[in-house]
Amino acid sequence: MIVALEEAKRRLVALEDVLSELRNQLRIDEAKERAEELERETMVQDFWNDAEKSSKKLQEIKQLKDKVESYEALLAKLEDTYTLCEMAIEANDEDSVDEVVTDTEFIEAEAEKKRIEVLLSGPYDKNNAIISFHPGAGGTEAQDWASMLYRLYTRWGEKHGFNVKLVDWLDGDEAGLKSATIMVEGINAYGYLKSENGVHRLVRVSPFDSSGRRHTSFASVEVMPEFEDDDSIVIKDEDMEITAHRSSGAGGQHINKTDSALRIVHKPTGIVVGCQTERSQLQNKETAIKMLKAKLMEIKLREKLEKIEDIQGNKANIEWGSQIRSYVFMPYTLAKDTRTGFEDGNIDSVMDGEIDGFINAYLKALSKGEIK
Repeated sequence: MIVALEEAKRRLVALEDVLSELRNQLRIDEAKERAEELERETMVQDFWNDAEKSSKKLQEIKQLKDKVESYEALLAKLEDTYTLCEMAIEANDEDSVDEVVTDTEFIEAEAEKKRIEVLLSGPYDKNNAIISFHPGAGGTEAQDWASMLYRLYTRWGEKHGFNVKLVDWLDGDEAGLKSATIMVEGINAYGYLKSENGVHRLVRVSPFDSSGRRHTSFASVEVMPEFEDDDSIVIKDEDMEITAHRSSGAGGQHINKTDSALRIVHKPTGIVVGCQTERSQLQNKETAIKMLKAKLMEIKLREKLEKIEDIQGNKANIEWGSQIRSYVFMPYTLAKDTRTGFEDGNIDSVMDGEIDGFINAYLKALSKGEIK
């Protein structure tokens, strides 16, 4: 048992160096200063005049404080565990072995999570994420699969402390959805979720097939950063086809059941955006245009185009061979990423939002240049 304690002590000593390095990489001291600076701004008399701006600043304060407190709590845990380990070695206390080993493993796991956070260094990684869901061919089965993915990412966001806001929802014919969009608000939301952009494949026995046959369905998850400065993108009124419709779907009583919902078609590219969760048609229009600008900017950057007018609006087919991940419910259970090879056999857990393993594997591969 003493051997186990000596090994734990060795690992804890190594973790001291790891956390010291992470303090600089995570810019913990800068986060403290930024939180203090923002808190001083909240004391200014007219701070609450702009509700949206003040809300964003309060959210940033919380996220910065959570980041600092999480790091400092882990550092304190390391110090306490190291002290307990040394005392147990001196007293030859076998009863403390399990606690020391368990705590050491916990600290290592948390340090690994923070290493992943360091990888979020892209120019837009810190931004909010806009996620849109679209079923592939296959009618009700594909539409149901798209709604399952909507639930997956909503649960992931909520579990990680992000604010998940429904922006738009179009009901499926019998079940599921024809399209939906959510905003995931919080520091590094896009950095984590950019790994999920692409086609997702489902294999299961369809609940909509009375013969109990196995079906393969596809749905796309489109992830874009919310651009804070989009004034550089000018969209002409004549390039937009705007239609109003009645809100529907997953928002329930929180959605205004009037004809204030809007859908905008960008004629030059065929891009479609919509918003139905704001209180007025004007607000829905403003949010929809903001989303359209985000889509145009994302495509412009991804395709390395010189100007917005160069965008053609071509989209990959949502079908076999183009998927980034497969989710198999039958004849076995497995979720496997085709880019990194990472897999998880607990499909229920994955569908409940436990996808950190996939995200981390992607970010590590991206940092090594294994994924472009």
